[in-house]
Amino acid sequence: MDIDARHLLCPLPVLRLRRALQPLPSGATVRLVATDPAAVIDVPHFCAEGGHELVSVEPSEPGARAFTVRRA
Repeated sequence: MDIDARHLLCPLPVLRLRRALQPLPSGATVRLVATDPAAVIDVPHFCAEGGHELVSVEPSEPGARAFTVRRA
């Protein structure tokens, strides 16, 4: 599942990620694309607090990063 959170500011990218993960089974992955500079702090923090695994963070397009998260 992909979430397009480009041009959304904190806390909206993480809120969209949380909402997308909730109905998924354990082990499912979600890819979040965000342009908010705070996402590099917020997404890892969200994963640590929720027990989710931050699988990868990689550049997506100019000014955006793609975060792949595995549900706990």
